[in-house]
Amino acid sequence: MATSYDLLVVGSGGGGSVAARRCNDAGWSVAQIDNRPFGGTCAQRGCDPKKVLVGAAHAVDQATRLHGHGLTAPPAIDWNDLMAFKRSFTEPVSEARERALDKAGIDAYHGTARFVNEHTLHVGNDTLEGEHIVLATGMHPFPLSFEGADLLTTSDEFLEIDALPDEIIFVGGGYISMEFAHIARRAGASVRIIQRENHLLPPFDADCTDRLAEASRELGMHIHLNTDAVRINETDEGNLAVTTRRPDGAEHTYTADLAIHGAGRVPNIEALDLKTGNVDAGRGGITVNEYLQSPTNPRVYAAGDVADTPGLPLTPLSGQESHIVADNLLGDTPHAATYGLQPSAAFTLPPLATVGLTVEEAEGRDVRIIENDLSGWYSYRRIQADTAYAKVLVDAETDAIVGAHLVGEQAPELINLFTLAIRHEMTPADIKDTTFAYPTHGSDLQYMV
Repeated sequence: MATSYDLLVVGSGGGGSVAARRCNDAGWSVAQIDNRPFGGTCAQRGCDPKKVLVGAAHAVDQATRLHGHGLTAPPAIDWNDLMAFKRSFTEPVSEARERALDKAGIDAYHGTARFVNEHTLHVGNDTLEGEHIVLATGMHPFPLSFEGADLLTTSDEFLEIDALPDEIIFVGGGYISMEFAHIARRAGASVRIIQRENHLLPPFDADCTDRLAEASRELGMHIHLNTDAVRINETDEGNLAVTTRRPDGAEHTYTADLAIHGAGRVPNIEALDLKTGNVDAGRGGITVNEYLQSPTNPRVYAAGDVADTPGLPLTPLSGQESHIVADNLLGDTPHAATYGLQPSAAFTLPPLATVGLTVEEAEGRDVRIIENDLSGWYSYRRIQADTAYAKVLVDAETDAIVGAHLVGEQAPELINLFTLAIRHEMTPADIKDTTFAYPTHGSDLQYMV
């Protein structure tokens, strides 16, 4: 016999939890379902634990650069201690989330949800009917079809390893590979990156990523661009042999103790049996209209990384979409999702950040491009940071700042200031006329524009 609810929410991250909480607060009966520990990717397997590891790597990086400039022997990362510190953030999450659900009166179900008709889900031994259904199942690693791809370690698994291997190969050159590679290198591992494209971190400005690549190589990383991983085998010695191929057909094999999947992620929809639920989906995820509603099954909504929308796979946007879903479930007037500025950062060392128009997107538009090599500026010299660069795009007609692309210390914080500037159509003159606390990275904005 089925148990009925006003709302079924599949997924317990930001994309589902906001809608679950708001509808519950409005008096709806709500069930939330997850086949993994409750709390979602960001808090347990993504942004938050990664940033804990980055914090230690950053401390080692700064101390290393200042060695001989006032500091003696730099510290080293103790991987076991660092992982224990990381777990102090991640391990309480699931239990705390389930306590909160219980206190709120939201029923929690553990298991994989799949449609049995347009309004019913099967979860383990339970059958749940929903007047409305929100799908927020996030993403998972892109399936790779070459021989031995199953030998790759996922980012989730990397965040749980108790001992850091001596040699690591990363397949892919995006966020996961680059952020984890910089952590691993600062912790003493030898790192090799296999990237099929001609530059790293493709969403970011190429001049920024080229500088990051140079800094990474100077750190001792081996970076192979325009190179595909085509085969992985276990060796007699117990490590992995990763065979690569370049466009000219030349193959080369590299060995390592660990090979990590960093070749992108895709919407996590396979287990849902969307066809049975009459829910359309494509490569970009679940098909939704401007109200984040399935056109083929209007009782179903999708939010976060699993939805095929213009939003980037970023935690704040998942939460914003979940708010839109809640607005549309609870309100009389539909609210369309809108996507404005989407600042993004890669927490490499040094980090990258971007917001607004890229040079490619501005093609055909009259813009001024203001570039500055910041490495000789005081803010960077005082910490011996030799990689720092800013590119700012200004609309030639309105004189408003329309894009910013940064690499260097505090880039993720500075991009937030540029986001405000672009949103409020500020001009370089507006920035120059603003008094900032000095000397800070923020006060450098006056000279970047």
